[in-house]
Amino acid sequence: MDAFGRTRLLIGEENLEKLKKSSVALFGAGGVGGFAAEALARSGVGSITVFDNDTVKESNLNRQIIATAFNIGTDKTEAIKARLKSINPDIKVQCEKVFYLPENADKYDLSGFDYILDAVDTVSAKITLAVKVNSLGIPIISSMGTGGKLNPLLLSVGDVFETEGCPLARVMRRELKKAGVDKLKVVWSKEKAVKSSREEDEDECYSKKALQPSMIFVPACAGIIMANEAIKDIIGKQ
Repeated sequence: MDAFGRTRLLIGEENLEKLKKSSVALFGAGGVGGFAAEALARSGVGSITVFDNDTVKESNLNRQIIATAFNIGTDKTEAIKARLKSINPDIKVQCEKVFYLPENADKYDLSGFDYILDAVDTVSAKITLAVKVNSLGIPIISSMGTGGKLNPLLLSVGDVFETEGCPLARVMRRELKKAGVDKLKVVWSKEKAVKSSREEDEDECYSKKALQPSMIFVPACAGIIMANEAIKDIIGKQ
């Protein structure tokens, strides 16, 4: 049986071909995005473009699937590319070493993608992505806050305007209304987060902010859920 034989048994040859021909953009290659990329590759997605400009750090080892003791200091995009290629040598992986922000968003044409996964944690970037993708008519799923949370069973998928108890989702609702966007599929958790330290977060270069306590469980599951939603939407199967 070939690498995708069991996948074929579950979703069929036609749907597996859809995935092989699909092109997905992933924004953010950290705790959430790394697991999303892994799941997409193992599901048979043919082409993934990864947007991130961070490097693997020792503090990533507790939760990020691409982080090992042997690749600290490596660009996260390159670490993801190497890992995905080791899973499926035929997958196309393009690396965009950039933090996607409003000031550089126009440099990148997203119209050719079949699906967008937003796993960044900067509100301005998330809003810019949502607005741009909404105008293009491309499906997107966005991750809400996973830091400071421990119970993956409290993760849900829904529209951001129907969420509750997530501070990031609350900010997103407000900013999306201002931008004229009335819907956005998100992965979110109603679990109350542990309060953050006031130290600067060395893992995230998007902005200076409080250090977010985190373990593997919630970010990993959020990433896999995002990939699952993308796969179902691409093949039209619920």
